[in-house]
Amino acid sequence: MLPASSDSLTHPCVAASLRRSWRRRRWRIAPLLTLPPPLHPPPPPPLLLSEKPADPHRGGAHTPDTCAKAIACFHTYPSKAPTETSRMIKNGHHHPQVNAGAVKDTATTPGAAACSPEKRRRKIRVWCDGCYDMVHYGHSNQLRQAKAMGDYLIVGVHTDSEISKHKGPPVFTQEERYKMVRAIKWVDEVVEGAPYVTTLETLDKYSCDFCVHGDDITLTVDGKDTYEEVKKSGRYRECKRTQGVSTTDLVGRMLLMTKAHHSNIDSSDYKQHTDNFGKKGHSPWTGVSQFLQTSQKIIQFASGQEPQPGDTIIYVAGAFDLFHIGHVDFLEAVHKLAEKPYIIVGLHFDQEVNRYKGKNYPIMNIHERTLSVLACRYVSEVVIGAPFAVTKDLIDHLRVDLVCHGKTEIYPDKDGSDPYAEPRRKGILRMVDSGNSLTTDAIVQRIIKNRLLFETRNQKKEAKEIAVIQAMKQKEEEKTKERAQAVL
Repeated sequence: MLPASSDSLTHPCVAASLRRSWRRRRWRIAPLLTLPPPLHPPPPPPLLLSEKPADPHRGGAHTPDTCAKAIACFHTYPSKAPTETSRMIKNGHHHPQVNAGAVKDTATTPGAAACSPEKRRRKIRVWCDGCYDMVHYGHSNQLRQAKAMGDYLIVGVHTDSEISKHKGPPVFTQEERYKMVRAIKWVDEVVEGAPYVTTLETLDKYSCDFCVHGDDITLTVDGKDTYEEVKKSGRYRECKRTQGVSTTDLVGRMLLMTKAHHSNIDSSDYKQHTDNFGKKGHSPWTGVSQFLQTSQKIIQFASGQEPQPGDTIIYVAGAFDLFHIGHVDFLEAVHKLAEKPYIIVGLHFDQEVNRYKGKNYPIMNIHERTLSVLACRYVSEVVIGAPFAVTKDLIDHLRVDLVCHGKTEIYPDKDGSDPYAEPRRKGILRMVDSGNSLTTDAIVQRIIKNRLLFETRNQKKEAKEIAVIQAMKQKEEEKTKERAQAVL
């Protein structure tokens, strides 16, 4: 043992021990200056393609020839725990170009391939088809759901002759129906004259992965399922049918609306036929239930986009009842008035429409008209229950640059005043001629003219559906009996 004296500090053994202790303290104070490279260094910072990355396992400078090899090293070398960098790559928060290469399997892919441009993911192409006669928000909702199942939506529309053969005469011509479907904002492409029966040949011709239809049934003239072939092949998807609306229901509303104005029609048979329209039928697909508006449905249809700097805010107002090709042509013409248009449609309340239109208008209520207009690709926003007069407050609140009206009659306000007096005074009123004179009244006249044909069409359609339902029930009962016998 060393003597405990002041001289002991100068003893050679004590001095050596102090020097070793001092070195250890100095390492703790300044590790970056004196410590050797650690065995498990901290994870490297996010990699930029312009940098040469550090080797995450040796701590030294890693000098690969290409950034691809640098990226590959993060995945080729195993580690005990995932580093922060690997977590960022997995969650997609890394540099986009690095992430493109990182997701490749470097065990089978050369390092150089990791830096190649990311292969564009193949778009899923979806096929829908139908008559799309008297297009309403139910059709739009079906196409919205179909588009959500893929990336590119192709819609086939049948010809007049095909529809007449299998169902009965359509209300709108094929050219009108083609344009109506093109105006729906979820549609990417329209195939004119699509076959009534959907086949694998049609899907392959347009490179579609599968077709989508509602949870009802479509039958040929001889009662066969038009989607039988694609269902058997597994290239059929189904979406929910929109409750509360159908073409049959809308036709019924129009026929019921005319009874008070055609008192000379006393046929009891005709009265019985028209009374059947709009009421729930024996078929769950032909019959309709009450439509209930929800905030979620409006959100699904709305674009959710605010006007941007440089946009021209254009305001149009009206009933937009039975949203039809005349409305589409008008909105398209308005859309062409500006380079960056932001079109706001003001929809009048049902009571207001009935005041200036009379009879039993509107045929569609405010909630139904809202969805129909929101589905149009030319519309950016809808004011639900807009005031009849375009006032200064409305113009200032919506920051309107231009107010447009078509060639239809401008009805006076309740007090007899001009509802467009303020935009006239400001010089921002524009009268737009779309070149299409079709109105809701004209559509009603088409229905009345062919009322018995439409009634016959509906009866045939419902009879075929009931026959299919009975066959399905019988088949299900037989399967149940077979299962019961197998258990015994």
